[in-house]
Amino acid sequence: MKSQQKYAQKLSLEFFPPRTEPGMEKLKTIIEGYKAINPEYMSVTYGAGGTTQEKTLETVRYIQQNTGFDSAPHLTCVGASEESVSKLLDTYSDLGIKRIVALRGDLPSGMMDPGEFKYASDLVKFIKATRGDEFHLEVAAYPETHPQARNCDIGIKWFKHKVEQGADSAITQYFYNVDSYLYFIDNCERNGIDLPIIPGIMPITNYENLIRFSEGCGAEVPRWLKCRLESFEDDKESLMAFGQDVVTEMAQKLLDAGAPGIHFYSMNQLEPCLQIAQSLTFKNPA
Repeated sequence: MKSQQKYAQKLSLEFFPPRTEPGMEKLKTIIEGYKAINPEYMSVTYGAGGTTQEKTLETVRYIQQNTGFDSAPHLTCVGASEESVSKLLDTYSDLGIKRIVALRGDLPSGMMDPGEFKYASDLVKFIKATRGDEFHLEVAAYPETHPQARNCDIGIKWFKHKVEQGADSAITQYFYNVDSYLYFIDNCERNGIDLPIIPGIMPITNYENLIRFSEGCGAEVPRWLKCRLESFEDDKESLMAFGQDVVTEMAQKLLDAGAPGIHFYSMNQLEPCLQIAQSLTFKNPA
């Protein structure tokens, strides 16, 4: 963990762009509530093949121009062209955006051609080649191995290539096993990878949603945790209280080990992440 302990510990948040005006108004209130923890930035997701591009841009613009926080738009490259990416980067530059979360993304249903970028590393390389250091580039990391990698060694090889193309830092897929993160960092260090790798954390608020999300993205829910969550059945209040305790303890262990902060997958909710963040103690605060 020595590679991570040299960085100041910071908090950041992820939102998805609301599809309706009432949803946007609700998100504005939620963002206001997060001023209590002063996140370093707020990222906004981007649908498969850019399917939420306009809503993403609307949300990014609101955060950047009205909240006092830095916004970090996700940019997925599958189905995109160099021209479309360049135009979007021009727009973000005009808004004063300084951070991009560069991802491969998934092909929308029915789309067969991935476009001019096959991997996130191609997108990172293109942005660095055309924009230099104008944008801080975040990339994805997978402590439990990328779901399409045959083994950990191949996963690390892919990740290292992405870093070598110009990534500045990384955010992990969410996980519920601290050892998976610690092992991943050790593996990165053995392979000469040295950049901030911020653990992604998702609060537990709904058992069915958690299992569905995890199956879709390859995140493991440990058997002991799954069994305990199942035992609450329809007692959602007790499930949420237990989930808060589990995730808060895990986040604190990560910070104590020297992780360079926490990135919260907020699911456009306020209280779960806010309560966890306000319970944490930072050893190396920003």
